[in-house]
Amino acid sequence: MAANSSSSSSSAVKMASDGLWQGENPLDFALPLLAVQIAVILAVTQGLALALRPLRQPKVVAEILGGILLGPSALGRWGAFRRTIFPEWSAAALDTVSGLGLLLFLLLVGLELDFHAVRRVGPRSVAVAAAGIVPPFLAAPGLVPLLRLAVPPAPGHHAAAFLPLCVFLGAALSVTALPVLACILKELGLLGMPFGETAMAAAAVNDVFAWALLALALAVSGGGGPRATPLAPVYILASGAAFVAFMLCALHPLMARLARRAGPDRADALASSGAVVACALLAGAATDAIGVHPVFGAFVFGLSMPREGGLAERAGEKVAPLVSGLMLPLYFATSGLHTNVDTVRGAVAWGMVALVVAVAFLGKFGGTFAVAALTGMARREAAALGVAMSAKGLVELIVLNIGKERKVLDDTTFAIFVIMALTTTVLATPFMTALYRSTPTATTPESDGTELKGGDACPA
Repeated sequence: MAANSSSSSSSAVKMASDGLWQGENPLDFALPLLAVQIAVILAVTQGLALALRPLRQPKVVAEILGGILLGPSALGRWGAFRRTIFPEWSAAALDTVSGLGLLLFLLLVGLELDFHAVRRVGPRSVAVAAAGIVPPFLAAPGLVPLLRLAVPPAPGHHAAAFLPLCVFLGAALSVTALPVLACILKELGLLGMPFGETAMAAAAVNDVFAWALLALALAVSGGGGPRATPLAPVYILASGAAFVAFMLCALHPLMARLARRAGPDRADALASSGAVVACALLAGAATDAIGVHPVFGAFVFGLSMPREGGLAERAGEKVAPLVSGLMLPLYFATSGLHTNVDTVRGAVAWGMVALVVAVAFLGKFGGTFAVAALTGMARREAAALGVAMSAKGLVELIVLNIGKERKVLDDTTFAIFVIMALTTTVLATPFMTALYRSTPTATTPESDGTELKGGDACPA
């Protein structure tokens, strides 16, 4: 049955057509339409990436911009384009595929997170990370009342509860994108410098806090269903903690023992992409049942994979090409497709955009600059570090998308924070370039030993 009407249910949509010769339009059927959508998204985002390369912009900027251009803010205004390429009935399939890509990327993040590197970071990196997280996070409760005044709920819609909104906005304001930062530092030739090592180590610590904030946001935003009990968030937190404990304290030693018994020759079977992906999907299903997003389960499973004998590294190498080349760009572009800049209307709303950008940038910059300068870093390098830590990316979009799924963020708030993420990331490279026009100095005395893996350079 053709699906050219938005009123058709997704369950009634056939997978493939019988062909043009039999009078059927392939774009009225699920699989050929999804193939065309993915091809269009990749073509637009890759073209933008090439156009932005002279400006040294990270790939994530092109991918989000591509989604916004294809979405309701630009080409989506053209009714024929929207109905033909991105009809409403096809949204579930595209979102599911991009969500699967996100889940697999979080598996990679867990597989590649180096606990030893995080433990080796010096006190300066920990202090810089904390200084970049605390001020913007604490600014969120002050932003919420202003946001509600500037962007009141639409008629018939209820405002989100104060605590979940504060946690989601605080997490979105305070995170730093480690892959984006790595890309910027690589472009400027700073990865091998002591400055680059300190920045990467601080961003790695920030990443650990970011995932903890995301888990907290997922817990406090639960319990809103019609059958939920008032203690649902407590149950979610307790169940999530039990899941993490089981994965790290029971499953991790078991897999390490199996890997040792199998030996290096047979360990490849344990690290096969099929087995690892299947386990990550099951872990995601388990955390979804708990009330936490499936991506958290995949991330924790990645953490639980043994590092001994290169098991986690081999598993990551097998999954990475598909995720970084196809699935992750699709997720970023889909986030852009869901962003409708037209919902930000009027001087007050755009003033709120400017305020959010200022809080996100100045909160990160001010705290980072102050602590870096107080610990002996040259002012110019401290300023550059503050700019670098303000770059946003994957974690920011994960927080925003989950907040939108949980009905904590409405369309306008979501658009405001996507604009903020784009603005702070776009500004990071030219500001860093301006600060490092001459040969950078190596005044940073602390070397944290954090290395960038080859696949992490500029994936997002």
